[in-house]
Amino acid sequence: MNLGDEIRRRFSEQPPGTAESAQNLEAALEEARRAKAQLAEAQAELAEAQRVKFRMVEEQAQLQAQLEAVQAQLAEAQAYIAELKRQLFGSKGEPLSAEQEAQLEQLANDAQEQAKSPAPASQEVLEEEEEEEEEQAKKERRKSKRPSRHPLPATMETVTVTLEPENKDCPRCGLEQHRIGEEVSEEFEYIPAKLIRRRTVRPKLACRCEESTVVIAPMPPRLLPQSKLGLGLAVHLLLTRFDDHLSFYRLEHIFRERHGVEIPRQQMVQWIEHIAGWLKPIYEAMWQEMKAGNYLQIDETPVKVLDRDVSGKTARGYLWFYAVPREDVILEFCSSRGQEAPNKRLQGFQGTIQTDAYEVYEAVVKKNPKIERIGCLAHARRYVYKALQESLGEAVWFIGKIRELYRIESAARVLDHTERHALRQVQAPPLWAALQTRAEELRPKLLPQSTMGKAVNYFLNEYKALEGYLRDGRFEIDNNLIENAIRPTAVGRRRWLFIGHPQAGWRSAVIYSLLLSCRRRGINPQSYLSDVLNRLPSTKITEIHQLLPGHWKPSPPNTS
Repeated sequence: MNLGDEIRRRFSEQPPGTAESAQNLEAALEEARRAKAQLAEAQAELAEAQRVKFRMVEEQAQLQAQLEAVQAQLAEAQAYIAELKRQLFGSKGEPLSAEQEAQLEQLANDAQEQAKSPAPASQEVLEEEEEEEEEQAKKERRKSKRPSRHPLPATMETVTVTLEPENKDCPRCGLEQHRIGEEVSEEFEYIPAKLIRRRTVRPKLACRCEESTVVIAPMPPRLLPQSKLGLGLAVHLLLTRFDDHLSFYRLEHIFRERHGVEIPRQQMVQWIEHIAGWLKPIYEAMWQEMKAGNYLQIDETPVKVLDRDVSGKTARGYLWFYAVPREDVILEFCSSRGQEAPNKRLQGFQGTIQTDAYEVYEAVVKKNPKIERIGCLAHARRYVYKALQESLGEAVWFIGKIRELYRIESAARVLDHTERHALRQVQAPPLWAALQTRAEELRPKLLPQSTMGKAVNYFLNEYKALEGYLRDGRFEIDNNLIENAIRPTAVGRRRWLFIGHPQAGWRSAVIYSLLLSCRRRGINPQSYLSDVLNRLPSTKITEIHQLLPGHWKPSPPNTS
């Protein structure tokens, strides 16, 4: 018997008034059972809801982590795109925008502004007036410093044309009018270059007597005997090919269309090879003088090469640059960017080389214990400029400190090496210490692959090499001088596109070395090449030293 039957039995024995109470109790029990079932369902639903919530929390955490990773990748991509746009459309001087300039100024003056108390209104008015006067004075100084028009050289050929009036008689009295002045106007006129045929005739002389011998004037020394290449044409080919960066194909068309003369480009290539052979002893003597010193700046740049062993595409070669600041520069062509070229070139050299962070240079130093390396601050600064879009505040702070280092160099440029070294030792070390401290504080907080992370890592990894220039007043703070020497070859790459053959690389290296060395020393390349190529056929190998750009003196004019 179940509980309901027992309750009915007992209540059936009770008086009639108790039956209604029993029914109410049974209804209450039924309601309690339904409530208990609903509670169990609610508890089950609550447990399921908690499980769903936990899953959602886990998924949200995973999504948040993925979102942060994507945002980091996006920031890096945006910074990379901004850098590409700057390289493509921006100025090469790496300038700051107006906003960045303002922030740099604000960061530099922040400490001073906090220490100052607000000035009274009258003082502010006086300061505004002083600022206006100073600004006006600056404008006047700028106006006074404006350069005048470039004067014409005194040696420039002048052709004067005088235009007289058709009728010089006075229209009223009929007498001839007198000259009371003149009006002069000048203009530049260009006389196109021309090819001429220079014929050298040497008469043969003899006497009718039996003992007579034939007499003939000796042939003057020539660059290429039995060739039609004259001195002026040789200099023109060198300058148009390696200074104006015209291709041999274009030169062939110019000679044909403008001068009516057919000079095949294969012929010009052979001429250039012979001329480079004449100039190579000067090239070698330049290197021996440079190697005798103990400080070189080194860099390299790629160049395309037509190689018969590589079919269907151009091969890649490299031009290595070795330079003494503000003096001579030597180029060397090599098919590889490995350490073979600098190791071979630097044999016998003892001293300091200044390079970027390319690992080959560090390998060269390890292999040659008599060589030490210092770094290039301009390379570190470029990494910081790339980080401007990502970490503006930190990047601008670093750029501000680096600018202070360059201001020291600007002030020291007019000093000799000893005074330059002393000035650097007083002013530069605190700036380097501040840069190192800030970089070490930032490194743990930055993603290694972010642009600012790369900048900080490059700076700290190269720190000892970067501050190495402080050891000697002759050392430069960066490698910009040798990078400036690379620019002419970079322009040439875009014009003539490639070197015609791997064996032709040495010719380009020799000729570029002489042209760049002349420019660095303020020598007109045309005057230098004209004089040197004229003297080389009759110059002894022991006299080559006199023809180096650093020792060259023009030949006296021939007045005979």
